[in-house]
Amino acid sequence: MRKLVILLVLYLGLVFGENSISTNVDAGKKEKNCGFPAIYNFGDSNSDTGGKSAAFHEVQPPNGQTFFGRPFGRVCDGRLIIDLIADRLELQYLSAYLDSINAEFRNGANFATAGSSILPGGYSPFYLGLQISQFLQFKKRTILLSDLRINIPKPEDFSKALYTFDIAQNDLSYGFQHTHEAQVRASIPQILNNFTQAIHQLYVEGALNFWIHNTGPIGCLPISVIDYPLKPQGLDAIGCIENQNKVAREFNKQLKDRISHLRAELPHATFTYVDIYSAKYQLISTAKKQGFGDPLKFCCGWYYKDYEVACGQTSIVNGTEYGKACRDPRKYISWDGIHYTDAANVWLAKSILNGSFSDPPVPIEKSCSHSSTRL
Repeated sequence: MRKLVILLVLYLGLVFGENSISTNVDAGKKEKNCGFPAIYNFGDSNSDTGGKSAAFHEVQPPNGQTFFGRPFGRVCDGRLIIDLIADRLELQYLSAYLDSINAEFRNGANFATAGSSILPGGYSPFYLGLQISQFLQFKKRTILLSDLRINIPKPEDFSKALYTFDIAQNDLSYGFQHTHEAQVRASIPQILNNFTQAIHQLYVEGALNFWIHNTGPIGCLPISVIDYPLKPQGLDAIGCIENQNKVAREFNKQLKDRISHLRAELPHATFTYVDIYSAKYQLISTAKKQGFGDPLKFCCGWYYKDYEVACGQTSIVNGTEYGKACRDPRKYISWDGIHYTDAANVWLAKSILNGSFSDPPVPIEKSCSHSSTRL
């Protein structure tokens, strides 16, 4: 009897030991980084690394002065969040799809273009649907040329890549500029219909890993606050336009709901919803604590009522020259009244890339699907 008990204990130990080992192995797999071989980005000027410069006219100095030392296709004094994502994933900075000179596509491509929106129309012809069409062309040509071993992705990389989105700000901004709050709010479902359609198109093409930024607090853009006619009544506690931010929050709520539906519709994909709104609002509301100055001032350009001097230009008014960049952009959150500085983007990237503002709360290097890859 005693021998039977000993044998039973040994047997159970082996069984549970194997289960424990298996559990530890599975946990190790879950902790392993995704190893994304490429990034495909869709968006507006918040992530445009040269699309506008290639399609229309070059971004002028002093853009790029802080990090690159020269204009580098970005409407910023340095890096954008998409650049810092590439750094985090140990990939090269993304070349704009439209850039035909010295472009590097081995680690992906950037289809974002300044002024772009999800719906057609607005500030730019490069709306999201067109960006998706460009991606489809890019993928098709890449696969056709894959045997030539030129500087393009491998066909199998498309299903392993990370697909990033930072777009919709211009849909709301253009709406506020040309219509009324109620119309902007009413347009949200159609904006999200088009966005959902784009996700489905990419999924059909094999995309599995989606990193999606919601829209930022557009009511905190200095250029919006400067021109706002209802000051100070319509401003919130930190000086941002409350009704514009309220619509942005409503958009984000509906976007998050759509992503929940996408998870159910496309179970093999992984969707990471990134609350960039909260990260940006936190930065703006605690600007001085974070080492910045007045968050509603900006470094480059000049605006006064209907008079505008764009960043990169100068103008003399009543004997005073306006438009030059500030001496130390590191003290500013806003670069030109619309776009964020290199320093602000670094702060934001550190805040979001570890998963603190994500649903689910995972760091970007672990935000992938473990489903089998598809072409």
